[in-house]
Amino acid sequence: MARIYEKAFLGDKIVPVSEANLSVASSAILYGLSVYTVFPIIPLVDGAAAFRLKDHFERLLNSAKIIGIDTFEKDWNFESFVEAVKELAKANEINDKVFVRATVHVSELVPGTKSRGLQTTFSMFIYEAKPIVPQDGARLKTSVWRRVPDYSIPSRAKVNGAYVNSVLGKQDAIDSGYDDCLFLDSEGHVCELSAANIFIVRNGVLMTPGDSSDILEGINRKTVLEIAKELDIPVAERAIDLTELYIADEVFACGTSAFVAPVSEIDKRAIKVNGPITDKIRGKYTSIFEGKDPKYNEKYLTKLF
Repeated sequence: MARIYEKAFLGDKIVPVSEANLSVASSAILYGLSVYTVFPIIPLVDGAAAFRLKDHFERLLNSAKIIGIDTFEKDWNFESFVEAVKELAKANEINDKVFVRATVHVSELVPGTKSRGLQTTFSMFIYEAKPIVPQDGARLKTSVWRRVPDYSIPSRAKVNGAYVNSVLGKQDAIDSGYDDCLFLDSEGHVCELSAANIFIVRNGVLMTPGDSSDILEGINRKTVLEIAKELDIPVAERAIDLTELYIADEVFACGTSAFVAPVSEIDKRAIKVNGPITDKIRGKYTSIFEGKDPKYNEKYLTKLF
């Protein structure tokens, strides 16, 4: 289990994690009616910074908008969000790489099954940055569960309640001796892992399921695509069949909590680890992520202290 830091942010103030609670009668508890994002804080030589913080804030806003939570944006803007992140990081005296989970909860009590015009509460807590999949070769199992389609619960929104689908898929994979699951959509095309996007390499082309493949439009996915463009690696975003992964030259997962993780096996089919394109992207990503490439600092890093 990851270590959770002692101080959390709830509502408009810092509180002990043990006191960062919501009512059992709130919509967040009753219906899973919350949206969230997870972003890293990275220690630097002269302080600490958050990675792609504006993108994460915009995802919170967009997730809320998609499912009809309409009160959060009235109370929060990016500047106030940054100040809250700074306050939380300083309260916990952050000097290691950590993850921050920021959530907009519908905290209205017993409002029924609706989302508009309801009270919301914003929360954040910090935990150690342990990757959710092995970094030296993840073993994946095609899930017996299908990814919830965008027309049922929006894939572009990080809705807490929707992650029951991810729990079912990953637990089945773990029970079967694998590290994570690989979801297919209702048409049988590849989507993503339980909480990470997926890329494959075939004949020198980097490929990933397109935005309409019931995937989360991942922020780290976007980063990988930007890196590939800079490295002049050909890219295709399109529907991908499961059997394409079985014969791929390289496969890797990416996400805030997955970083860039090579895949070594899918459904008992071995995949080459340490492929040249995966290694190039992973190396560049790590350099940018850790603030070691000054060219990208202004674009990707928000200095906290």
